[in-house]
Amino acid sequence: MYKYSKSQSEMIEEIKVKRELMINSATTFGYTSEETIKFSQELDELINKYQRFMGQASRPNEEVKIAFKQMIMVWPKVLV
Repeated sequence: MYKYSKSQSEMIEEIKVKRELMINSATTFGYTSEETIKFSQELDELINKYQRFMGQASRPNEEVKIAFKQMIMVWPKVLV
């Protein structure tokens, strides 16, 4: 499904899109819905692949760190 030949910016964009899909699904269908869980697993996979890619490139990316911080801030609001 995922190729390392993608650029770093393409990988980050893919993570952002999947994150939004997951949040929208959780808001609409709930956290335990099949769709939300599927998006969450896909997001985990994308993040893991990105982290492996960055480990090979050996340079941190502030944009992903910011996206993770935003995700952490959004989840408590969605849980209410």
